[in-house]
Amino acid sequence: MNKTYLIAGLFLAVGVFLLVQALGAGSPYATFDQASADGGKHKIAGHLLKDLPMIQDQDNPDHFSFYLMDTDSSIQQVVLLQPKPQDFEMSESIVLTGRMQGETFIASDIQLKCPSKYKDEESALKDLME
Repeated sequence: MNKTYLIAGLFLAVGVFLLVQALGAGSPYATFDQASADGGKHKIAGHLLKDLPMIQDQDNPDHFSFYLMDTDSSIQQVVLLQPKPQDFEMSESIVLTGRMQGETFIASDIQLKCPSKYKDEESALKDLME
């Protein structure tokens, strides 16, 4: 067998292996029910329920609680083990990383998707172009 074919086959095998690893690493967002079922660490995406209480613990600034509705429309209390993020109420969606503990989701990390500060400029440009 020619060395060129052997090396090309090896590179192809490594490429396929890396592709499979990369695709497997991206886990989809879980729901509160899935997080309850196995008790492991999960990422959950949802929307803030602004009409339910949001409480920043005065004694412990790294303890903020609020309610979130996940993609299955399940509502759950969340305790964030960080201070309340800036512009929290303005977020369009929230992604949490954490675990279920009883009836509460304990989040160690949070990512906020806030409305674009350029939305007004984009709509003004559209109006000018029409």
